[in-house]
Amino acid sequence: MSKQQTLKSSFTLQGKGLHTGLMLTATFLPAPVGHGFKIQRVDLEGKPIIDVLAENVIDTSRGTVVANGEARCSTIEHCMAALYAAGVDNCLIQTDGPEVPILDGSARYVCEAIARVGVEEQDAERDEFVVTQEIVYEDAQSGSSLRIVPADTFGVEATIAFPSQFLQSQQATLDDLSQFGTEIAAARTFVFVREILPLLQLGLIKGGDLDNAIVIYEHQEKQEVLDSIADTLGVAHRDASQLGYLNSRPLTWDNEPARHKLLDIIGDMALIGRRLRGRIIAMRPGHTANNRFARLVREQF
Repeated sequence: MSKQQTLKSSFTLQGKGLHTGLMLTATFLPAPVGHGFKIQRVDLEGKPIIDVLAENVIDTSRGTVVANGEARCSTIEHCMAALYAAGVDNCLIQTDGPEVPILDGSARYVCEAIARVGVEEQDAERDEFVVTQEIVYEDAQSGSSLRIVPADTFGVEATIAFPSQFLQSQQATLDDLSQFGTEIAAARTFVFVREILPLLQLGLIKGGDLDNAIVIYEHQEKQEVLDSIADTLGVAHRDASQLGYLNSRPLTWDNEPARHKLLDIIGDMALIGRRLRGRIIAMRPGHTANNRFARLVREQF
């Protein structure tokens, strides 16, 4: 049996919220044995605390949102992936708003901060769920499927597929969490231009820009439509006839979108509340499927 772990000291990250566009602060603090992951909304009366568990997820439409009554916090999956990959079991995250800063759309800066402060062992045994038989979740409508099979360590395989000339089928694999920092953490979230206008109309992605997401432009829009989206997001106008990736920063890896989907799986599976020993194989994963799968796994213990 291994021991529980927490941060050696606290650290703070600041940046825009992806959906609100607000400037937000998130402080990550050490926590005692058995604490698990919790988020505290320090901007609300009574400073309510949310247990970061799969059953407390209330929305998965564009990220993972957890809540306790009226207190909620969104876009938690990147920081949760970084904490889980670093072997942290107990952590209190204090936020001064309804979401965690998006930063560059990856888990890179959270990983770097954890490495800077360090992780320390605690005087208690770690809870671990050892997979002894296959557990499967499938959604025929979306084509999403996730299964976990017995393995000696935790690993993930993710395959994505989109009807897009720029993003068709990609695969990413992580055989050991020690590789997360170098192979997965810097993979950024991605969005198609055709998705942006509906999201803006829903009041979402007010903080989105070309620095915190990979933006894929695959179907030509009218120039005025693309200009309007650019103005709303506060980015430079682009030639509507030029399809492809709109980011000034090139892809870190050719399969960066698949690596990011793998990152999301780890972040969402961190909400099962235990360390996990088994190998996850995912096809067309997304936050909704990830959360339903995490709940299914939690039911096993």
